[in-house]
Amino acid sequence: MGVQSGNEESLVKGPVLLFDGVCHFCNGTVQFIIPRDKEGKIRFASLQSDFGQARLTAAGLPLDEFDSLVFIENGKTLVGSTAAFSLTKYLSAPWSWLRFLLWIPRPLRDWGYSLIAKNRYKLFGKTDECMLPSPDVRRRFIEI
Repeated sequence: MGVQSGNEESLVKGPVLLFDGVCHFCNGTVQFIIPRDKEGKIRFASLQSDFGQARLTAAGLPLDEFDSLVFIENGKTLVGSTAAFSLTKYLSAPWSWLRFLLWIPRPLRDWGYSLIAKNRYKLFGKTDECMLPSPDVRRRFIEI
């Protein structure tokens, strides 16, 4: 896991985080990010949405196996631990410091990331529906 297609054209400006919309852990991650991205730069879309499916297709990623966050930034599609730690640069300190974990070799980072990703439904559960954001943050979501 790491960087995928670098030639894709972004449909929206700024960074976008694609997340598993039915995963409680993933929804919690989005809820954690929102108040810590003080400038509101990160946009969000579920992997299951039309936008998410189009981005997965463009990057050559599976359309039905959602075991990774996908972070789109500057025309690059990042997955796994690279996605998770790259997005932290938009967060307030001390969370932005987690970006330094990118210095850890990717196979080791992705091993730890995969442990959580593959077991997230068992550990945190899932829902039948994507979350509905509050009106004050709805503008940061694509396709609601």
